[in-house]
Amino acid sequence: MGCSVSLVRDAFMRKAVQSLLVGIGEDPAREGLRDTPDRVARSLLELTAGYRERPAAILRARFRARYDEMVVLRGVEFWSLCEHHLLPFHGTATVGYLPNGGVVGISKLARLVHCFSRRLQLQERMTAEIALAIQRHLKPRGAGVLVQATHLCMACRGVRTPGTMVTSYLTGAFRRASTRAEFLSLGRP
Repeated sequence: MGCSVSLVRDAFMRKAVQSLLVGIGEDPAREGLRDTPDRVARSLLELTAGYRERPAAILRARFRARYDEMVVLRGVEFWSLCEHHLLPFHGTATVGYLPNGGVVGISKLARLVHCFSRRLQLQERMTAEIALAIQRHLKPRGAGVLVQATHLCMACRGVRTPGTMVTSYLTGAFRRASTRAEFLSLGRP
């Protein structure tokens, strides 16, 4: 992104935060809030860095391997923002695939989770996007993603009840009952 575009974007974001502060009855010039518009703008850019990342680039480096059993990475911690309330949800993702002539560095799977979680999201869509990116770019025999998360939009407002939401998305061979069961079993801590 060009420097002038980012300056305009940053100024727009700071002005929007100032307007929100006025809207809730605060004074953006108050000592404790003077730097808040800049901090919020930087924070939102960090929390939405996934828009500036490309799944194809993350999964580009593959290694030839004569390995045809399931590869599972569990416990990938993430933070995301609910697109309905712009409040965080956080949890862990389990990612797996059945290689088809090659494997990817395991850190790339964690980076892929972060790529999609660092966007405005719905947990259901994020789960599917991760699995479909693995299927598209690695071309495995199948892929699976299991996400467990707590949503602050539910825990601290509205119903004010914490809970854990679990979503899964399976492609290819992972849709077979036996493979699904193996993946879910390996995904348990």
